[in-house]
Amino acid sequence: MADQLHVGLTFEKTITVTENHAARHLAGKGIRVFSTPEMVRLMEECALEAVLPYLQPNQDTVGIRVEMRHLAATPTGMKVTARCTLVEIDRRRLVFKAEIHDGMEKVGEGSNERFIVDKEKHEQRIAEKVARWKPPA
Repeated sequence: MADQLHVGLTFEKTITVTENHAARHLAGKGIRVFSTPEMVRLMEECALEAVLPYLQPNQDTVGIRVEMRHLAATPTGMKVTARCTLVEIDRRRLVFKAEIHDGMEKVGEGSNERFIVDKEKHEQRIAEKVARWKPPA
């Protein structure tokens, strides 16, 4: 099914900005706005959800690169919508362009590269790495 992915595929994801999405390091100082890390998370979730219907049951995608510009503040209570468009396919590497709007203006833009992986092989590599890892004493 991944071979049915095509440039131009577009997906949108909308959330309401809550306290959980606010800049936590500024919490309590009067600033309650959509944080940059949460904007990145929304962009990545949008790209991932766009391709899920096209993947085989044994496949998943992992993020390999993110670029983001946070252009304007969005206060808690407002909705934000990420719109991701697949702009490049290079074998298993997927490149998405994203825009994030809050209903009044564009508040973010960026790109997200993802790589299609075989779940079992990926999990095996992680397990092998954990087995070799020696935590600090």
